[in-house]
Amino acid sequence: MATGLTVAVLGPGGTGGLLAGLLSRAGHRVVCLANPDTAHALTRTGIQVRSGQYGDFTAPVEADTELREAVDACVVAVKHTHLDTALARVPATALGDALLVPLLNGVEHPAGLRTRYRADRVAPAVIRVESTRLSPGLIDHGSPFTEIDLTGDRVPRDRLDTLAAALTGAGVTARVLDDETAALWAKMAFLAPFALLTTRYGLPLGEARTRHREELESLVAETAAVSRACGAPADPAQALARYDAFPPAAKSSMQRDAEAGRALELDAIGGALLRAADRHGVPVPVTARLVRELRERTATD
Repeated sequence: MATGLTVAVLGPGGTGGLLAGLLSRAGHRVVCLANPDTAHALTRTGIQVRSGQYGDFTAPVEADTELREAVDACVVAVKHTHLDTALARVPATALGDALLVPLLNGVEHPAGLRTRYRADRVAPAVIRVESTRLSPGLIDHGSPFTEIDLTGDRVPRDRLDTLAAALTGAGVTARVLDDETAALWAKMAFLAPFALLTTRYGLPLGEARTRHREELESLVAETAAVSRACGAPADPAQALARYDAFPPAAKSSMQRDAEAGRALELDAIGGALLRAADRHGVPVPVTARLVRELRERTATD
């Protein structure tokens, strides 16, 4: 990949829109892939970012409803609930040799993507950021950080390093991790208890970690046990310390989806955790109960 990259962004919402804006501002060519109305808006106005970390800026981007040309990388920034529909915008023949970089929650999606695209070009990534799309092309970046871990056991290291360098140059804290399983489970081990507990009780993290402390501790222990069974290190005490250090008003993205009446990534997070536990014979009774209760609630809504 050359110094000046061409990067497609599938799903220019809160996360994808922020990365699109940052990469464009840093001098890279960015092509956003979205529905016709959003693509038209982005072509006309570009990406407008409001950010305490990066300041307020507007960056031009190109936009289309489908990938039609060669790019260096395609960032997949949609949720699991929209993944199948969104991937129709990225034909495998058009993607070709480009990296496919999914920023999805969960641990199961890389295997599915590798059946659809070149297995040695699927580079799963983990992102830590709070960023919201207010309207097409208008992004509110709320966290004082934007961090990405790139990985991919089968991806040539130089390809990952080049993309990490581009992201770093754009202002993102980016690093390349050698162990894909460990990277994905590190995110899963933190996200699953946070998402399941806050969504089940409809409480921000501060209240949930206080009023339902025993359940939180059980969720953390169960998730850590599954993570270790899958070959990834996990430290329950460290996870609890991170929850306790989080701002009390913090809400999980799953909880925000529930509040807005949107489809939940319950299967990609809770379902995947239960399937991994079943494969390895790890008992996860509290996780199973919360997932069941959330599924029952979703079915009746």
